Formats: sequence, structure tokens, C-alpha cells
Amino acid sequence: MAIITKKIGKNEYSYLVSRVGSRVVHSYLGSIRGEKALQIADIRAEAAAVPERLRTLFWDTALENISVKSHARYIIEKVLDFGDLDALNWLTNVYPGCRIKETLLLSRNLSTKSRSFWLIWFGVKDAC
Repeated sequence: MAIITKKIGKNEYSYLVSRVGSRVVHSYLGSIRGEKALQIADIRAEAAAVPERLRTLFWDTALENISVKSHARYIIEKVLDFGDLDALNWLTNVYPGCRIKETLLLSRNLSTKSRSFWLIWFGVKDAC
């Protein structure tokens, strides 16, 4: 997903661009300064790095050294093992459900109790 802007005359308009199958879909958000466009831009900006409010989950490393793209499995494991509902909401906004489920199935660092709970939560049938 991305946000693009188009200028028509003196006004700028924003569109949310996503891929549905092989098609690229543009969804109109309104004015570039509109509430909906600003809200999505804030969510995307927050997803670029681990937020400061989640610092306690990553006590063993500095937040500045964690890349949301490169360290996805590490971040998902920490949030699922030690996070709260706010951390889970952030996690599901940043990573797709299939990436979280894949980590649940492949991770060796999650506790058995956490893994069992999240397998039920995300509706994963095959734990092997």
C-alpha cells in the first residue's frame, strides 16, 4: 500500500494505492490535508520504525538498531511473547497476518504458552 497525490489545478488530492490480485487499485481519500489522508499517513509513518512506547519489549537491544523490514521475525516474537493489546494492534498494522502466522509456526523463541494462545487467536489449524 502507498499513498500518492495528484494535482488538479491548484488542489492536491490523495489516493490509497493497493494491489488486488494482478490489478492496481486507487482508492480516493480526498484532499491531501483531509482527515482520512492524514490519518493513514500517520499510521504509515508509525509503521516505519518500532514506536518508543514499545521500548520495554526490546530491553535487550536499542530501538535504533531494529529495522522493521530486516528484523521482522524478532519483532513479531517479542510482541507476541511480551506485548499487550496496544502492541498487537501496532503489529497487525505493520505486518500482514500471513507473516505473523508464519512466525508462529517457525519460531523457536516463543514460549509454548504464548504459541498455543496465538495459534488459537489467529485461527491457525496446523501447528506442525
